[in-house]
Amino acid sequence: MLNQLEPVGVLGGMGPAAGADFTRQFVQACTALMAERGIPVKDQNFPEHWLAQVPVPDRTAGLEEEGASAAQPLEPMLQAMGRLAALGIRAVAIACNTAHAWHATMQSRFPQLDVLHVADEVAAHLRGAGITSTGLLATQGTYRAGVYEVSLARAGIRCHLPTDAERHLLMRGIYEGVKAGHMELARTLFADVAEALAERHGLQSLILGCTEIPLALPQLPSRPGLLLMDPAAILANALAHRAYDGRRPAAVSGGWSRREIA
Repeated sequence: MLNQLEPVGVLGGMGPAAGADFTRQFVQACTALMAERGIPVKDQNFPEHWLAQVPVPDRTAGLEEEGASAAQPLEPMLQAMGRLAALGIRAVAIACNTAHAWHATMQSRFPQLDVLHVADEVAAHLRGAGITSTGLLATQGTYRAGVYEVSLARAGIRCHLPTDAERHLLMRGIYEGVKAGHMELARTLFADVAEALAERHGLQSLILGCTEIPLALPQLPSRPGLLLMDPAAILANALAHRAYDGRRPAAVSGGWSRREIA
């Protein structure tokens, strides 16, 4: 018999496709968790979950601005967080990596919520899997804010970053590719950077640290064995565990996005 499930929320809209895809991954994580525990997989055994898809100013642009402009993405995120809190939500996942630059502020404004931190969840997942070195594909804003580096270093994991030119290619893939609906362009640009970063550092794993990147980067076969990790899948798994257990996974289980890339 199920214990009382915790209601959970997803802060999305950055962009909307990524928020919707995150919710899909959350439902998949719940399904896998129920199957693992022998819980009947039926509608009534899924936790209450709410998706807040709100228009949020560009996060990378906000981090590159000075003064009041830098806070522009924060206000709508706080408003959405307030709406989720009013619904009785206990834990919230943010379906945008760059938005975690404002994680500390959102957590401090809503101490009654468990605002999951994507980099902390990814670092815990990698540490549990025995991975000590990885690469990071992300937005300029995520690099600028150091969203992943601190969490990975704290877990004893070395993080390798692309060159400035490669970061520019990633941003083109995100904005001119995924956000503009040109998925083939995005796939080509992301694959080129992933190949170069993995080759340069002899990496066996890469973090796809922007929710847009996994949408355009399915498995590509010419570099078998390279593990591409989708932080959204790991975060969705962590949110599912919060809903069923009120805490993060005790051990590595689920959440891998196993993609082999050219």
